[in-house]
Amino acid sequence: MRPSRRRPLRPRAPALPLLLFLAVAVAPSPAAAVGVNWGFAASHPLPAAQVVRDLLLPNSVPRVRLSAPSPDALTALAGTRIAVTIGVPNELLRPLASSRKAAAAWVHDNVTRYASGVLFEFIAVGDDPFLLNHGQQFQPFVVRAAANIQRALDDAKLSSKMKVVVPCSSDAYQNASTLPSKAYFRPDVNKTMVELLPFLANHSSPFMVELNPILSFQQKKNISLDCYLFQLMSRPISDGHSKYDNYFDASIDALVTALTKAGFGDMDIVVGKAGWPTDGAVNATSAIAQSFMTGLVNHLARKSGTPLRPKFAPTETYLYSLLDEDQHSIASGSYDRHYGIFTFDGQAKYHVNLGQGPTALKNALDVDYLPSKWCVVDNNKDLSNVSSSFSAACSNADCTALSTGGSCAGRGWPGNVSFAFNSYYQQHDQSEESCSFSGLGLITTVDPSVDNCLFALAIRASAAASFHPTFAVLWILVSVCIYSLV
Repeated sequence: MRPSRRRPLRPRAPALPLLLFLAVAVAPSPAAAVGVNWGFAASHPLPAAQVVRDLLLPNSVPRVRLSAPSPDALTALAGTRIAVTIGVPNELLRPLASSRKAAAAWVHDNVTRYASGVLFEFIAVGDDPFLLNHGQQFQPFVVRAAANIQRALDDAKLSSKMKVVVPCSSDAYQNASTLPSKAYFRPDVNKTMVELLPFLANHSSPFMVELNPILSFQQKKNISLDCYLFQLMSRPISDGHSKYDNYFDASIDALVTALTKAGFGDMDIVVGKAGWPTDGAVNATSAIAQSFMTGLVNHLARKSGTPLRPKFAPTETYLYSLLDEDQHSIASGSYDRHYGIFTFDGQAKYHVNLGQGPTALKNALDVDYLPSKWCVVDNNKDLSNVSSSFSAACSNADCTALSTGGSCAGRGWPGNVSFAFNSYYQQHDQSEESCSFSGLGLITTVDPSVDNCLFALAIRASAAASFHPTFAVLWILVSVCIYSLV
């Protein structure tokens, strides 16, 4: 959970270089095909209606990608003319691949029901199902699930209004040399690609790729940060007759190369995710995130394309992400919970042009916070056994800001223990027992935040607003049973 105060203050960030200030000041309008991801893995999410009313509409966001179906979000988006991509969680791939009735039920409940008011654009089947960390867990079901969703759309006479896509992580195509011309699909995904690429081509669907620039930067030590941030002083990478001065173009052309080698070099490309985190790791700061996002939006607005596809940019690019998510998986890194352009309570961390132009981003208004109370460690108690309570708190809350390079990494002991205690306390709605920790916790009305290390103050939110994969699987089972009876 991103720290916040009752009257939120914009998080402080290191001073930005003059070049970045100039880039913000003269930023061109974003390409019409820029959108933003909206995820729901938060313990205390803002109400969906408030997100649409206070964040999406006032900031002129033209399109949004939902990580999973959310009745509240879809209802709020109805009639707004914001283009919507809706995601199918990985946990549903197997049941959707196994049953056409399950796919029909999913389309009926999450698409058909809202189609009269929601401008659907894509259905994204899976959430990085080819991610190397997943192994073969989801691959066998991806194409069949997508095909069953497509048939359900056909049957519902909706296939002419939206496309089925399959998000593919950038590590699905390997490029050990960093040269785009050497890229190719990983051997373990080739079999799936042989099925997926013709499916996409037959339905005129684009290839959706998910980019993770900070992970690439961590892994490729020979590429400077300037290359990721679209800085003019970046030393170009030469690849034959092509030169690359930024990570984004190199990544897109690596994919173009892999698609060409697979026989689909002309396939349209949509970037499903591209962003930079603001906490949880070294170089994960608001200043660097602003530099990346501003550079990306400006680059897309120029519509210059890439060396392999000049004047032909990805048809759409979705910035990652709208809000912080304190329950997001941290399989790739602790920073995964801090990608939000806005804090969890809807306060902008930095400037980026989402459609509103050079003006400052509009924040969420009248946020309904819990009382101004925090849980800290009681320094008057014997703390010799506090480590077990610290571990218990972090295993059930969000301590990613304590990670190396994080905003609270320098708190030290016992300040880090207080941070963990408070995170657990806020996630459990400030219940008195959630600040017990065997008598080592103490409830205070004095904000323990120090500098950039902000202690969370939760907001009131309905549990129905958040998403959990287990509920999604249960929904599929129930829906199939009902659908079979009608």
